[in-house]
Amino acid sequence: MTTVEMFINQAPFRYPSPIETELNHLAELFAQTPALAVYPSRWLAIQALEGDESLLNDIRELGGPAVAAALDASLERLHAIYGDDLDVALVDQRYRFVHTIATQAVRRPVEAPVTLSDRIDRVVTHRWLGIPIFLAVMWVVFKLTTDVAAPFVDWLDGVLSGPVSRWTVALLAMVGADGGWVESLLVDGVIAGVGGVLAFVPVLLSLYFALALLEDSGYMARAAFVMDRLMRALGLHGKSFLPMIVGFGCSVPAIYATRTLDSRRDRILTGLLVPFMSCSARLPVYVLIAMVFFPASAGQVIFGLYLTGIVVAVGMGALLRQTLFRREPQAPFVLELPPYRMPTLRGVWRQMWERTSSFVRKAGTIILATSIVVWLLLAMPIGEGAFAETPVDQSAFAAVANAATPVFAPLGFGRWETSGALVTGLIAKEVVVGTLMQVYGGAAEEDGAPGDEPATLADDLSGIVNSFGAAVADALRALPGIVGINLVEAEEEPVAEGLAAAIRTGFAASSGGHSTLAALAFLVFVLLYTPCVAALAANRHEFGTPWMLVSLLGQFAIAWLAAFLVFQGGVLLGMQG
Repeated sequence: MTTVEMFINQAPFRYPSPIETELNHLAELFAQTPALAVYPSRWLAIQALEGDESLLNDIRELGGPAVAAALDASLERLHAIYGDDLDVALVDQRYRFVHTIATQAVRRPVEAPVTLSDRIDRVVTHRWLGIPIFLAVMWVVFKLTTDVAAPFVDWLDGVLSGPVSRWTVALLAMVGADGGWVESLLVDGVIAGVGGVLAFVPVLLSLYFALALLEDSGYMARAAFVMDRLMRALGLHGKSFLPMIVGFGCSVPAIYATRTLDSRRDRILTGLLVPFMSCSARLPVYVLIAMVFFPASAGQVIFGLYLTGIVVAVGMGALLRQTLFRREPQAPFVLELPPYRMPTLRGVWRQMWERTSSFVRKAGTIILATSIVVWLLLAMPIGEGAFAETPVDQSAFAAVANAATPVFAPLGFGRWETSGALVTGLIAKEVVVGTLMQVYGGAAEEDGAPGDEPATLADDLSGIVNSFGAAVADALRALPGIVGINLVEAEEEPVAEGLAAAIRTGFAASSGGHSTLAALAFLVFVLLYTPCVAALAANRHEFGTPWMLVSLLGQFAIAWLAAFLVFQGGVLLGMQG
């Protein structure tokens, strides 16, 4: 007989006397009730006293009025002794029993051995080194998602706008449907809208690859521990950092991840701050605008945006802590640090695939529907012109978007193209890219952008393979750039044409020649403004309509003010843009 068995035989597990009395009473009553006898009676009584709402409803419904009255009487007697901590008393007694057994049965060395995880933690969780190490890790992540992924973004964008578009037109020609509104819908609506977003799948794959490595290795828990001091400046603790990290992927699961927090105050405050963590849906917008206006420093600009979101969250957390939540007590911070592990290829790939495929499915539903609606508005003429042949500035979309332009005029991007993109971004932030590509892409074509030369299927397939090989080579050359070693030859940027030229022209016109400042203000606005409708729905579901309205209106006001300060402040300081 083992030590554990001997101890259990000598001192069998029992709850405190008041709880045991009620347990025995309820267990006997449940055993005598036919509808409840199918359950282990003592287990059912324990679950009922611990407050399992689902089982409590079943017990009252199946047991009838007598059983319900007896159950309520038992709960009332125990609540008179333990208050609202009855469930805590039950769990605590079990932990005490297990601790006593472990004390009797386990023999520990006088000094605990120092493991590899302990030695690593002495560095990565160091009081002064922890935050710089965390920032360095985040820098590597964002260099991966910008510089290393950029060649694959260009490759996929070229495939979608070139061969795929040509194949679509050729297929329509085979059935006699080319040259009309159907071709315009598929090429200018579906492929330009959804395809423009799908081109950024390599960016998301690289982001989720990095996050999977950090999560599976065990470092993400260390990041929460290191950020505890910063979280306390927000009136939170390190455990709130985990939903915020999830928020870098998507705000919706991040808001639901606040359920892991014990305090309702912490859940609400964290839920209000999560949307300031730049979700992956915003990343395609950053990449597009940064590549157009800041091609030589796109990675630094995007990294700065992520840091800006964190800084704004810190400031808003401190403000909310001193205003709306000043009377709420702060919960203690308890976090288990798992040992470091080597991430597995299967685990990393599963996370990359699940998260990216979720994005693609979203692109196939919400973004597809939005792209078609945007195309319809672009195709509908206001005044002169024919359907699907009207100039974009004479379309219904331009008329609708023009109504919102006065709001954005002081920010430097008060044109119908950007206003319309931001409005559609309320549905999903990645739709902003699809809308910009549709409206500015159409303008570029009207301005005389050269069309694709005829190409055979063999030429297209050969070009796809060759350009993919070039993208792989460019990505490999970009890897050393993460640590400052530049193997990519600096080249003068060619004269901007097509989409990039149309975007630059639009921002220059709306900002009085300060296009770079306007682009930076636009990026800040996209970073901070109202989250998508799915995130708002999750916010309402978790915290209620009033807090959802606080998030909706508050973030729009903060974004507008921040973008106003960036643009108008830059103009006042005489910054050239």
